[in-house]
Amino acid sequence: MSFGKILTAMVTPMNERLEVDYEEARNLSLHLIEHGNDGIVVAGTTGESPTITTEEKLELFKVVKETVGSRAVVIAGIGSNTTDGSVALAKKAAGVGVDALMAVVPYYNKPSQEGLYQHFRTIANATPLPMMLYNIPGRCSTNMLPETVLRLSEIPNITALKEACGMMDQVSELKRILPENFAIYSGDDSLTLPMLALGCTGIVSVAGHVIGDEMRSMVDAWFAGDTQTALKWHLKLLPMFKGMFVTTNPVPVKYLLKHHGINAGGVRLPLVDAIENEKTFLDDLYRQIKA
Repeated sequence: MSFGKILTAMVTPMNERLEVDYEEARNLSLHLIEHGNDGIVVAGTTGESPTITTEEKLELFKVVKETVGSRAVVIAGIGSNTTDGSVALAKKAAGVGVDALMAVVPYYNKPSQEGLYQHFRTIANATPLPMMLYNIPGRCSTNMLPETVLRLSEIPNITALKEACGMMDQVSELKRILPENFAIYSGDDSLTLPMLALGCTGIVSVAGHVIGDEMRSMVDAWFAGDTQTALKWHLKLLPMFKGMFVTTNPVPVKYLLKHHGINAGGVRLPLVDAIENEKTFLDDLYRQIKA
């Protein structure tokens, strides 16, 4: 199945007691598909997956899929640093009707490349759902190498990779050796256009929460062959792409969603909310981009 070109890794809205706000999750999922997004990743790391419970994740999967229906692909974030736990969540996610799965490289325990292969193979074999791999060595400490992705691409339902290594040589090697129909998505908003230029498919975004329409214009211009317009959008949006990481994700994006009438609430410890100078910076940045 096609996941589309622009997916956003959705934050998990919370109320004043830091309980998951499922009604606001419905509002946010609709906002995303109405502003440039083809799909939504639910309960990924941007959705605070390390601090929300299995029960909360399953309810989020159900609520978002019920809300968007067939209008967007709903991808369940089921990855963790335990294979058995990821398999169990994958099976439960399949049972509530999500369209696909995403599994991140296991963090902290630093598996070998063979360990990564066996981990993802085991998860993929647990359900028939399409699965996207997620490589982000900056957070997980382990870099999944292109040769490992190539081995995994031979498993029929592993069909895509979210690549956030930040190394264009590695992305080039992935494109060189992987099958043409294996989808590669940028995991960094600022590298969307460079990775499209290398033949990649699209972006799994954070910024898509607040500048989804603008990103749609950039991506559509690229695929229409209007590279100059795509470049203009990239350069205009670059300060937002970078500025949204003034502090730990998803703190900035949860704060900025207020500009769209979405109350995403706070974050659970060990994350903390944006401080005043960060809020001022983000408000000024938003006004500049939207001007």
